[in-house]
Amino acid sequence: MSEVPQPDLPASRTLPDGSAVIRVLSYNVRSMRDDRAALARVVRACAPDIALIQEAPRFFRWRKAAARLARDSGMVTVTGGATAAGPLVLSSLRVRVERTEDVLLPRTPGLHQRGFATAVVRVGGARLSVLSCHLSLQADERYEQSGMLLDRLAAMGETHAVAGGDLNDRPHGRTFRRLAGELQDAWAVRPWGGEYTSTPGDPHQRIDAVFATSGIEVLGCGVPDALPGITGNDLRAATDHLPVLAALKVPSGS
Repeated sequence: MSEVPQPDLPASRTLPDGSAVIRVLSYNVRSMRDDRAALARVVRACAPDIALIQEAPRFFRWRKAAARLARDSGMVTVTGGATAAGPLVLSSLRVRVERTEDVLLPRTPGLHQRGFATAVVRVGGARLSVLSCHLSLQADERYEQSGMLLDRLAAMGETHAVAGGDLNDRPHGRTFRRLAGELQDAWAVRPWGGEYTSTPGDPHQRIDAVFATSGIEVLGCGVPDALPGITGNDLRAATDHLPVLAALKVPSGS
């Protein structure tokens, strides 16, 4: 696994000028079919303000399962799940939610339904939109969805925005490059921790990412494999992806 050593990822805090340092986690949880206790321990150790989840439970009793993940992780449910075809947004109690919307994307016959879970939130004096996504396995559909993601962020009308998810594409792929051409790829801006997100037993590719608009300062981003409270056993047991954790400084503003 490629690692960039840094002693600490900045903790969440509100600064005197109203700006906020926030932690954003992106994590594919494979419908919570694996070790749920290990999954909750990983999320708790990351101490995110916002968790952008992919492959949240979306069938029988999916709301109960999402609520359990939030509770066990020390968070609350914001939006998403089955209503967004899998993407989910959780938050800490530090976050004030202003509005939410789940968006279903056009579906290609024979392929899975995809969607976005979106919200506008405020942390301290900072206001931003957030989006959780899980893009298609099919290259052409995936590329079209990346354009829809950018359009969706623009339509939300906020100066600052963060998107995270399972892209099913690597950094050299045209979908990843399209997003990185319009948004900051947080790992590329300030790498911290591990790089590769798939698979936990043999990390060899980066297909999960956190992106931010240009006005947000990236303080660090990567797989938190050396973060206190996280073990290799838990990372391997929790799900079939590794998490991506970013520390971001979001300016204050209305």
